[in-house]
Amino acid sequence: MNIKDLIAQRAQQALQALGFPADTNPAVAPSAKANFGQYQINGVMGLAKKQGQNPRALAEQLLPLLALDDLAAKVEIAGPGFINIFLKPEWLAEQLQGCDESRLGVSQFSQQRVVVDYSGPNLAKEMHVGHLRSTIIGDAAARVAEFAGDTVLRQNHVGDWGTQFGMLIAHLEDQLAQGVNLQDVALSDLEDFYRQAKKRFDDEANFADRARAYVVALQHGDAHCAKLWQQFIDCSLSHAEDVYQRLQVGLRPEHIRAESAYNDRLPGVVAQLKEQGLAVENEGATLVFIDELADKEGNPSPFIVQKTGGGFLYATTDLAACGYRSHELAADRIIYFTDDRQGLHFKQVEIVARKAGLLRPNTQFEHCPFGAMLGEDGKPFKTRTGGTVKLTDLLDEAVNRAAQVVAEKNPELGAEEMAEVARKVGIGAVKFADLSKNRSSAYLFSWDSMLSFEGATAPYLQYAYSRIQSILRRAEQPVFGPLQLAEVQEQELALKLLRLEEVLVQVHKDSQPNLLCNYLYELASLFMSFYEACPVLKAGVSPELQASRLWLCRQTGRTLALGLDLLGIEVMERM
Repeated sequence: MNIKDLIAQRAQQALQALGFPADTNPAVAPSAKANFGQYQINGVMGLAKKQGQNPRALAEQLLPLLALDDLAAKVEIAGPGFINIFLKPEWLAEQLQGCDESRLGVSQFSQQRVVVDYSGPNLAKEMHVGHLRSTIIGDAAARVAEFAGDTVLRQNHVGDWGTQFGMLIAHLEDQLAQGVNLQDVALSDLEDFYRQAKKRFDDEANFADRARAYVVALQHGDAHCAKLWQQFIDCSLSHAEDVYQRLQVGLRPEHIRAESAYNDRLPGVVAQLKEQGLAVENEGATLVFIDELADKEGNPSPFIVQKTGGGFLYATTDLAACGYRSHELAADRIIYFTDDRQGLHFKQVEIVARKAGLLRPNTQFEHCPFGAMLGEDGKPFKTRTGGTVKLTDLLDEAVNRAAQVVAEKNPELGAEEMAEVARKVGIGAVKFADLSKNRSSAYLFSWDSMLSFEGATAPYLQYAYSRIQSILRRAEQPVFGPLQLAEVQEQELALKLLRLEEVLVQVHKDSQPNLLCNYLYELASLFMSFYEACPVLKAGVSPELQASRLWLCRQTGRTLALGLDLLGIEVMERM
């Protein structure tokens, strides 16, 4: 149920009756203040100015044509031409009770083929905190798109190619020659293995030469190098799979479309750019000069697609991926989740891909950048010794800290249930702390804040859900509904429940999971206010009123569970 769209549709019909074009779309928004009504038509001023009319006069003409009697208790004009709409409690109750249980009244409002490119760890190293935001923001966006009705094609563009793999293969070969087991070599500590290989590359000239030769051999399909490379990749991927499972992320092995998957396409991409006159050779390299991104002096932005010596770059691979996703996967929309430092790169990719025809005209290309994850000192998040924080270590600490908090809150939980609750709270806290921030901004990572049971946190929302389940368990032979929305707290909660689709439409459009986080926090807060003001199980509450309020409790619990699931966060019956 999308109330905003319903009001906008009625307003559009009223404007047509006044002679406005059929495609006139008046702006409608939820009101920020209760005394302004629940919704406001605030686009009248802009429409009036375009027509050279007085905004309030236009609003007065529009008011009797709105046909909102079925849903509005009162409609009034305010200020220079705003139209405030106060909804009928009876209408709210009717709409809310008409919501189906599985989708809670949310329609399937999109039917696109959507490619979501997220996570993309470098398989030369273990996943670290730098991979967290792409992984969980991308996964939330993919979940919302699927719920909206899209066909979602997850693409994990892992880094499994490039110069560093030459030195890793050489080091792996030496280790295996000494009889060291592959599992002991790579799985024990991938970061340490990488450091050892890098040190040898820097310190041993012969090793460095062999590593460079292995890169060339690998690129030309040498069977020996390819076998060692595949062994290393398989070991590295197992690290990523463990992290994805712990994070409850929907990426699976079949979603991996690595850099190496595009190797055979890269020469053709460069040849195509040359044939089309887009790419030129310059000092041995092949570049595209992009006039659209010229600097202040008018110098075009250089975009290298092939290095001197014939090597290819990320740019070439991303162009090949555009062709594959737009043409072969038939994507209507391609969404990339990477850090904001790659903004220029993706602007270059889109411009070149569109000029070359690698992107079809009707394929949307969206780069959704995110800011850095910072420590409480405002600097990039590091270990105490200044090293990179492994993602597995971060999640371990989250669960351990959550166990301490949960034990203090509810020491009566058994050991097995305590461990399960701690896992859900700890992982959920890390994810919600990230997802609740505007993705384009950097954010401060704070254990105390994210594990708090107060404020906009996962533990607060998980507790709200478990509290609702406790209420429902305590009700003897509960009866649910019909709804009576006499108190203002009941009306506010009902309206918030009906706004779920509006929020999801915006999350889907802008790839901003923080909007859903804000909604769930506001919903939980309204429920707490409702529960304090409107007794549910107390003596003296009539059976009819108790049934109505139990219905609101149950629907709020379902909405919290659905919303958190779309964020990839689990709930529990007790905590």
